[in-house]
Amino acid sequence: MIISQVETRKAVGRLLCHDITKIEKGGYKGAIFKKGHQLRPEDIETLLNLGKNHVFALELEAGELHEETAGERIARAIAGPGLVIEGPVEGRLNLVAQTAGLLNVDPPRLLQINNIPDVIVATLHNYSPVKAGEKVAGAKVIPLVVGEATVKIVETLCAAGEPLISVTPYQPFKLGGLVTGREVFEGRIKDGFASVLAEKAACYNLEEPLIRYCPDDANLIASAIKELIAAGCNLIAVTGGMSVDPDDVTPSGIRKTGAEIIKYGAPALPGAMFLLAYLENIPLVGLPACAMYFNTTIFDLILPRLLAARRVSAGDIAALGHGGLCRQCAVCVFPDCSFGQGGY
Repeated sequence: MIISQVETRKAVGRLLCHDITKIEKGGYKGAIFKKGHQLRPEDIETLLNLGKNHVFALELEAGELHEETAGERIARAIAGPGLVIEGPVEGRLNLVAQTAGLLNVDPPRLLQINNIPDVIVATLHNYSPVKAGEKVAGAKVIPLVVGEATVKIVETLCAAGEPLISVTPYQPFKLGGLVTGREVFEGRIKDGFASVLAEKAACYNLEEPLIRYCPDDANLIASAIKELIAAGCNLIAVTGGMSVDPDDVTPSGIRKTGAEIIKYGAPALPGAMFLLAYLENIPLVGLPACAMYFNTTIFDLILPRLLAARRVSAGDIAALGHGGLCRQCAVCVFPDCSFGQGGY
C-alpha cells in the first residue's frame, strides 16, 4: 500500500486516505467523501469545486484488496440460499432475508472465520425466525486495505460443507389441533387452546387450524390424531394431559399412533412437559397447559423449525437449556430477546 499526493485530475481509481469535508454556510457540514472512497470520474469536478487540486490517495500493491472488494467477496462466500447482499456502506455488507423463514448459521465455522485477523462476520442467532427483508448478518474487514490471502481463507472455509448462513422458507403446513380432557370435551369449561393455536398459525400465514376435542382416553387420542392426518393435517399439536398425573394419558395416546417419540420433557421454562414425536414425517407436538397462559413458550422455539421442515432431534431440544429460561417480560418482544437463543 502506497500513500502519495496525487493531482486530482489524475486520481480516478485511487483510494482516499482521509475524509473530504464540505461546508455550506447555513447548510451542510460533513464528509462528502469518506476515507477509503474509490474516486470515480464524476467525483473529480466535485473535488475541484471544493478547492482540492491534490488529494492524498492510496495505491494498492499486488495481493492487496480494498475493504469494499474484500467485504463483497466475504459476503458472497458466507451467503447461502434465501439471502440477498446489500451494500457496501462504509465497507460493510449486509445479508438480508429474501423471505420469511428459519435462519441457519454454522456457529463452529463462524467462530473460525471471526478468529481470522481483520475479518468480522456478525449474525442473528442460529434458528432465529426471520421476516422477509430482515437483516440477518453483516460482514466487513477492519482495515482499509487487506491482503487477498485473508479473504481466500474465508472463501475456503465457506466452500466446505453446507452454506455458512442461509434462510429456509416456511412450508405451507396444514395445522391440526387436538384438545384433550373430559372437562373440555363435555363442555364443562371453555377451551382456551384453539384461539392460541389460531394466533400462532396466523403469525406464519397458515390457514385456520383444524380443531378436534377428545376425552382422556389414550385409544381415542390416537384415533383423533389419525383422523386429523386423514383430513390433511401434516403438523399436529396436542394439548392437555401432559403432566405425570395418573389420569394424564396424552403421551400414551401419542405413542399408540405408532409415532417415534423424540423427546418427552424439555429444558425450557415455560414448557418443561413438552413432547415431540414423528409419525413417519408428520410432527406430533404435545403441549403442556402453559401454552395457553404464557405469550411465549417452548412451542414458539420449536414451531419455526418444524415449519421450515427441519427434523428436530432430541439433541436440538436438549440444547435449548442454555437460554431456555424466559424472563416473562411485562411486554413480550420475542424473538428479539434471549429466550431460547443460547445453544451449544
